[in-house]
Amino acid sequence: MNLAQLETEIFALPIQDRATLAQRLLLSLEEITEPEFDSLWGQESVRRAAEFDAGGVHLNSGEEVAKKVRALLR
Repeated sequence: MNLAQLETEIFALPIQDRATLAQRLLLSLEEITEPEFDSLWGQESVRRAAEFDAGGVHLNSGEEVAKKVRALLR
């Protein structure tokens, strides 16, 4: 299974399960050193910038995000 397939399966999960998974993933990052963490975020930043430059992502405004969050919390 590759990352894209895994993401598809994860995003199909109910929101509470995704939140639990996100929390577990974030906690697992505490096991790495600060330089490793910085390196990983640097790599992710480069990947995201390249994806944006290639037109592969849709950006949401802060207002759009806040609206969606409020709808989820209702």
